[in-house]
Amino acid sequence: MKKPPRILAIAGSDSSGGAGIQADIKTITMLGGYAMTAITAVTAQNTLGVHAVETHSADFVGAQIDACLSDIGVDAVKIGMLGSPEIANVVASQLEKLDIPIVFDPVMVATSGSVLADKDTIVAFERLMKIATLTTPNIAELAALSGDVTMARRGVAYLAKGGDTDSDQAIDRLVRPRRSEVIWSASKIETRHTHGTGCTLSSAIATFLGFGLELEDAVARAREFVRLALHDAPGFGAQSGPLGHQAVRMDLTGEPRLNQITLAVGNYEEAVLFYRAIGLAQMVDSPSNGYARFESPGGTTLSVSTGHGEVGGASVYFECLDVDAFTDTLRERGIACLAPEDQSWNWRESWATDPSGNRICFYQAGEDRRYPPWRIG
Repeated sequence: MKKPPRILAIAGSDSSGGAGIQADIKTITMLGGYAMTAITAVTAQNTLGVHAVETHSADFVGAQIDACLSDIGVDAVKIGMLGSPEIANVVASQLEKLDIPIVFDPVMVATSGSVLADKDTIVAFERLMKIATLTTPNIAELAALSGDVTMARRGVAYLAKGGDTDSDQAIDRLVRPRRSEVIWSASKIETRHTHGTGCTLSSAIATFLGFGLELEDAVARAREFVRLALHDAPGFGAQSGPLGHQAVRMDLTGEPRLNQITLAVGNYEEAVLFYRAIGLAQMVDSPSNGYARFESPGGTTLSVSTGHGEVGGASVYFECLDVDAFTDTLRERGIACLAPEDQSWNWRESWATDPSGNRICFYQAGEDRRYPPWRIG
């Protein structure tokens, strides 16, 4: 098997598990990476706020980084909460000699409002922004870094995160020197469970860069991971709760990924009752179309259909990250498949037939695979 990318997360610990190094480890692991850590500080923290902080010495943080680099090695780095200017400078000195992707999340304030970086530490961020492949400030952090004009003068690439605005849209801007801005916009997910979104996003970007993806693609997939984790938040805590990292499968890495099978059924009502009874969670119910879809733990889905061509057999669905590129490759290999087309249910699909006549679908669905607008329950 191909070895996972080695991702080093340099950040503080969140005792309640929602943000910081804990969110980093969950994200990297769920995306198929190998997580390593250099912990800068430990916090007594929960969804109500940061109650106490103990910052490690800069030498000890440096020793943790050395231990990882000298033995396991590293393919990408994520930097989060640093705790002191001394730590920031040690981290910069350690990483300046590396030629790998580095994602710097300039953590200054926790979601709860607690301050996590003083003015001297923010000044020390300059060195880290220079060596980072990408810096990921939110609105307040971008302002503390003196805004877009000053960032342009620095000549660094950054992702200006816009999820903290009052708008009903979450708009993120990827800004790179001498390149056109790339803008993503999506409807906000209404939830109070946003603790650790910045940590999760930056770790996901670092992991995808560790897999060898280009920056724009890495950001796009990382945003999708965060949105799925927001949907899957377990509901813990009294205020800003944690994301549902554990529920997001590795749909954003590798292809083709077997994800769904559709079975032909004779009686719609009987089939729906049967698959509910064996413990699957129904997520689509369309009696007029003779179609229902169920989800099993982990996200794999099973559909039943009375009239979509699944006569005497099954339709097998393979999820693709880029269905157009994937089917182009298949045609180069001599496999006949239809040109991908956008569907009314927000999927982009291409169909093929295997040597035995079974129907094979290659599709790209993104967030709408598990959370279409019409999802029930």
